[in-house]
Parts: sequence; structure tokens; C-alpha cells
Amino acid sequence: LVLVSTVDSAKIDREAKIPPETLSGLKELGLFGMQIPEEYGGLGLSNTVYARLAEITALDASIAVTLAAHQAIGLKGILIAGNEEQKQKYLPKLACGEHVAAFCLTEPGSGSDAASIQTRATLSEDGKHYLINGSKIWISNGGFADIMTVFARTEVDDNGVKKDKITAFIVERAFGGITSGKPEDKLGIRGSNTCEVAFENVPVPVENVIGEVGGGFKIAMNILNSGRFSMGSSSAGMIKKLMELTSEYAATRKQFNKPLSEFGMVQEKFALMAINAFVMESMAYLTAGMMDRPGLPDCSVEAAIVKIFSSEGGWICVSEALQVLGGLGYTKNYPFERYLRDCRILPIFEGTNEILRMYISLTGMQYAGKYKSCSKSSIVDEQLILKRVADVLINLYAMTAVLSRTSRSIAIGLPMHLSGISQITRKSYVSRLNKNFNDVWNKPQAAHIIINMNTLCSLIKSTAYDF
Repeated sequence: LVLVSTVDSAKIDREAKIPPETLSGLKELGLFGMQIPEEYGGLGLSNTVYARLAEITALDASIAVTLAAHQAIGLKGILIAGNEEQKQKYLPKLACGEHVAAFCLTEPGSGSDAASIQTRATLSEDGKHYLINGSKIWISNGGFADIMTVFARTEVDDNGVKKDKITAFIVERAFGGITSGKPEDKLGIRGSNTCEVAFENVPVPVENVIGEVGGGFKIAMNILNSGRFSMGSSSAGMIKKLMELTSEYAATRKQFNKPLSEFGMVQEKFALMAINAFVMESMAYLTAGMMDRPGLPDCSVEAAIVKIFSSEGGWICVSEALQVLGGLGYTKNYPFERYLRDCRILPIFEGTNEILRMYISLTGMQYAGKYKSCSKSSIVDEQLILKRVADVLINLYAMTAVLSRTSRSIAIGLPMHLSGISQITRKSYVSRLNKNFNDVWNKPQAAHIIINMNTLCSLIKSTAYDF
């Protein structure tokens, strides 16, 4: 009800902030504690139900990002790696929204290379607290977060050798020494607060270390890996809303004495949007279902696949929807240009799609580690080949998710139109996979691309072209 009747997305975008009354309404609904267990005051929702709610909250991207920054990454470290005392102390106020959380990892000198962070935590002489010094950038909720999961370098003793390793800390703004910068003036998701957060001699009790000292990098990766899966359902929700708005226009706008909706190329755009939304939903809920199984199964590769497919598919669909409206879609009188700006961040944050493609390929190849490599060079450096391998896996998982959803729908007697969508999708993805496999195995073509890229880079470096 709050999202439908009181949220003015155009105003949020225009004023670059979410009104306090809207945030209060979200807190009253319990949306700040969706995945926090009931014993700590949260709703205790499964990953599947969380994905469903993400589909709804995504109707306003700024709200979706604010909520996700709070619970999908901000407080997730406490949830998955915190001890019982930390959970009892922090989760109840985070669940009701009295406190808001943020995730502080990225720095001016380290983005995708998270292991290179320079923020440092130094243990005090009495061994009772750490002093944190450093700066974090692009921090969602950074301007007003009360509780922050902060990653910093600490000195650890590794078998008698002093080494720097990353440690995760629960940091309260009330500790002092924390300064938030001016909110970034962003292209999209303008209502979400994003800023730099500086730490100067911030005293953090040793009891606020999450997990083990020196174990922070793994915690950071687990947090990010667990939060990506819901991007599929949120992107699908956005696309379905776009289809609703666009179809109304296409059905009433006439050209050459007939509605736009009767033209083949316009119908093709709607088909593309429908298929993408269907596949995104299928992938998101298949992944969420696996994550809900006992034993906390590792679904990091599947979550990365969902993130890549949904972020890239969402961008394509928003562009197609805008195209249907023509010039009207390019104006601020309609929400399409806002959707376009909002969704452009999706391939960038929570791990760029380029890094995630590398992760998908290299993680998959670990299963072939017992076989001798035929390559004399490190496969890590063969990024174009790894990209193609990742594309194979992305499309394979998309088709698997669709077939799984369709077989389940048939088994429980849901409408047969799902079978029709599945057949169309299957044919499309078989074609994609054939191309993907050909791209991977066509070594001369791969070499040709690499040679051309190297030649282009050499020309640019030699200033042969005056740009």
C-alpha cells in the first residue's frame, strides 16, 4: 500500500532523496528486517519470499537500493558470520529500521580489486580496541547509516610471520571519528544516498570483529555473493511494469490508421521484454530455492549468473520500451528515461559484469583442475576466451531455469501458456548456445580478435590517430 499509493518516484528522482514519511512507512511494514530471523525482531523471510518482495520494491529503484544496501549487504555480515552476542546487540534495531546499515568496502584505490584496500585497523596497546583510519567511497546509505560493516587491513601473526590481512568490523557511527561526505550527484537511483565515508582514529572494540581476525576478505565475498540473486526478480518486476505502461500507449497510439500494437516490429519488442522477464524470474527463483535448502549451499556462481543476465537484459528491455514511445519516451514527462538512468547502474555495482564473468569461468574451471592444461599461458589472462565460456554458462543456466519452471508448472496444473513461452525461449537459447560454443572453440577466430585488439591498442599508444 505504501509503495503504490504514497511513493512519488518522479519527486524522489527530482529531489534526490526519499521522503522521511516514505522511509517510516517502509519501516512500519518491516521491510528493513525482511531476512532477519524472527527471534531478533525481523520477518525471517526465506530467500524465495525475499526475491518476491524485491520484485515489488524494485518499482522504485531508489527505495530498492536503499533497502538492499541495508540488508542484502549492510547487515549481512552480522547475519552470516556474527556471533550470538553481536546478533543480540545489533539485529533488533536494524530489523525495525531504528538503525540503518551500510557496507564499506570500496576505496579510492580499490574497486574490483577488493583485496588491495588500504584502510587500516591498528590494535591498541591494551588490546581492547582497534583504531580504524581510512576512506571508503560509493557507500550506499553512507550519509546516515548508524551501523557499518567496515573492512580494513590488520596485522596478523601467520606462523610467526607478521602479515597484513583484511578483517571485518561492526562500526557504530556513535563511536566518533566518522565523517560522511556530500551525497554524489548520480545519473540514476538519485534518491538513494551514496557518499564517501572517512574514518579517523575510530575506536572499535575487539568484540566488534566479525568472524576471525584476518578473515574479512572471505566474509566480504560471501556477503556480495549472497546478495546478487534477487536482482533477477527485481529486474523482472521493473520490466513487467514497463510492459504495462508501454502496452497502454501502443494500444491507443495510431499510425497509418492502425495501433502501434499491430505492427510486427513493435510486437517483437514486447515479445523480447516478456521473454526476458520470464527468464529473469525463472533464474532468480530457481537460485533462491537452492539457497533456501538446508546446509547453506554455495550458489555464488548461480547468483553471479542471475546478476549478469538480469542487469544486461534489463538495460535492453528499458531501451526497447522507450523506443516504442519514440520522442515521448525521451522526455521527463514519462518515467521511461528515469528507468533507463536507474538501471544503468546494475551492470556496475555489486561486482562489475566483467569481473563476474571472470569469476564464473574460473570457478567453473576449478572442477577441471585435475586435468593437465594444454595451454602454455595462464588462462586467467585469456579474458576474451573466459568471457565466451561465461556466456555459455549463463545461457545454459537460463535455459535450465526455464525448463525447471515449466516442468514444475505442468506438474501442478498451471496454465499451459507457460509451455508456449518455454518453447520459444528454448529455441532462442539453443541458437544462442550454438553460437557461444562456436565462439569458444573457433580458435582462429579468437586469435583474430585478439590480434586486432592488440593492433588497435598499439595504434592508440603510438598516437597514430589524433583523437
